[in-house]
Amino acid sequence: MRIVFFETEAMEDRYFEKHLSGHDLQFFHDTLTVSSLEKLDPVDVLSTFMYSDVDVAVLDALPDLKLVATRSTGFDHVALDECTSRGIVVSNVPSYGDNTVAEHTFALILTLARRLYEGCLNRIEGNFSARDLTGFDLKGKTIGVVGAGNIGINVVRIARGFGMTILVYDVKPKESLAEALDFRYVPLERLLNDSDIVSLHVPYNDATHHLIDREKFAMMRQGAYLINTARGGVVDQEALLEALDDGTLAGAGLDVLQGEEYIKEEKSVLSDSERTKALKAVGQNALILQRNNVVYTPHIGFNSREAMERILETTVDNILGFASDEPRNVVNPNVLEHRNKT
Repeated sequence: MRIVFFETEAMEDRYFEKHLSGHDLQFFHDTLTVSSLEKLDPVDVLSTFMYSDVDVAVLDALPDLKLVATRSTGFDHVALDECTSRGIVVSNVPSYGDNTVAEHTFALILTLARRLYEGCLNRIEGNFSARDLTGFDLKGKTIGVVGAGNIGINVVRIARGFGMTILVYDVKPKESLAEALDFRYVPLERLLNDSDIVSLHVPYNDATHHLIDREKFAMMRQGAYLINTARGGVVDQEALLEALDDGTLAGAGLDVLQGEEYIKEEKSVLSDSERTKALKAVGQNALILQRNNVVYTPHIGFNSREAMERILETTVDNILGFASDEPRNVVNPNVLEHRNKT
């Protein structure tokens, strides 16, 4: 098969060359653009990370495409319905960072709770005073976990170790799990109202776009903290700024921002329709990032050595499984039914 990779690094290239020997591989270290596809020979498999949009224009440029193997858990950057209608299988890496992202979540929480960021800033400025750096204990505090998938459940397990009270909102509650891990499922409004810390762990889709908006911020306990290691689009950034301004939030720990691809230069080419959106996102993000009570990491919650190894292993497994007519981790299973009928 002819396989084209985007958003890789040299180490990843070597890994894929070793484990996908016998296939025709081509690597691009930048994000995918339609222009980068123009001179390619027919492509059977396309593998990207989360910053490359696999949209209709890309699919039109790859008429022989059979598999999109995204090296991420989320697949909102892939035109899933369009792939399905064209008979293209889409696979993902569903569980590479369960504990990794959960651990990063608590890195953000502890940074806010113990005011580590402010302490580091003071040290850089030559100020070694402990004055105005009083933090708070996690023991006895209530954490609200929005989304009890694999990552959310790992957050629950860590929170238990800190002696926290744990509330969980999920669209598919599992009471046996709640009993085993000693947490309570509650409606989202109750979770927001009763939590000292709200941590987001939902996928990004139409149902979760701006899940936390002005109405939801108004439900939150005054002086609460928001943690987002999910996707930037889950939070309405205008509403986030307002909540920080009016004291609804005492702080936020963010590993993701809406429009982060623009400030990180992950999108090297912008269409005319994207320019206004990009300028707005950059402006909002600048206002958020200049605050001392906002801790931001550039979408690195997944980025541990062990998690990266799991990404590579699963991606190879997905591609080889497809090649042997045993597709794995398929996120559009309807396409398999169509393939089987034909």
